[in-house]
Amino acid sequence: MDRASKPQRTTAAALVGLMLVQGACAAFFLVDIINDYLEEPSGGWANWHHLIELLANISLVAAILFEAAYLTRLLKRQAEADRALSVASGALHEVMEGYFGDWGLTPSEADVARFAIKGFTIAEIAGLRGSAEGTVKTHLNAIYRKAGVPGRTQLVNLLIEELLGGPVAPPGARAARPGPETARTGA
Repeated sequence: MDRASKPQRTTAAALVGLMLVQGACAAFFLVDIINDYLEEPSGGWANWHHLIELLANISLVAAILFEAAYLTRLLKRQAEADRALSVASGALHEVMEGYFGDWGLTPSEADVARFAIKGFTIAEIAGLRGSAEGTVKTHLNAIYRKAGVPGRTQLVNLLIEELLGGPVAPPGARAARPGPETARTGA
């Protein structure tokens, strides 16, 4: 979220800055219109040029108001999306940890599983853990065997299906999750 929020803050600040410049321009043109009106002996509104300036200024102010409303809506939507992503991330973590416990993964296997689920290669996992690639492969084979899946894709699918299948089960309801036996048979 931090990586995404800095560009978003920069974009929002740039839009607010643009709206401030537009507001200053609108104020300048409004003062100009008032001066033109006061300088005309006939009241100034008979001149088409002044009417066009007034309409342009009204349009500029309307655009500023529209931009402010649109920016507010976008920022609210982004905040809701950030909250949903945070909840989903926490839910995925809960699902992963629940399964890791159900499968009886060792701390090292759980660590390797987390990296594998995040998409790291065997070489990257080995580098991050400071272990040999063979050790990582051994851990991955143990993880797949304990989870009852043939590979990484199925492991990730198992976790995603749990998230999409309904609400996260409370800690006492973990026994209802498919174990290695049911995951292999598809029951």
